[in-house]
Amino acid sequence: MGAPGSRISKKEKNEDFYKAVLLLKDEEECYSFFRDVCTVTELRAMEQRFEVARLLSEGRVYSEILERTGASSATVSRVARSLNDSTGGYDKVFARMKE
Repeated sequence: MGAPGSRISKKEKNEDFYKAVLLLKDEEECYSFFRDVCTVTELRAMEQRFEVARLLSEGRVYSEILERTGASSATVSRVARSLNDSTGGYDKVFARMKE
């Protein structure tokens, strides 16, 4: 587990938000929802972090990830740390995407 306070407790999160995400039926609905909730910059940052995580999980090297994603080395390092201190979310999604 990570440093104290590195995880959001159930009391701190808005459960309705996550329930709403689960109601989305397809990619178009998902994109529309997140486009309404996030700024374009926030959405692109999440997309970039997800791509970095996917490439790291495939065993790609930092230099390739930097070139392919345009992410900073700090972002790649941060995502690598989150994968190492993971709650399993990335692993579940990546496994399901392979199915």
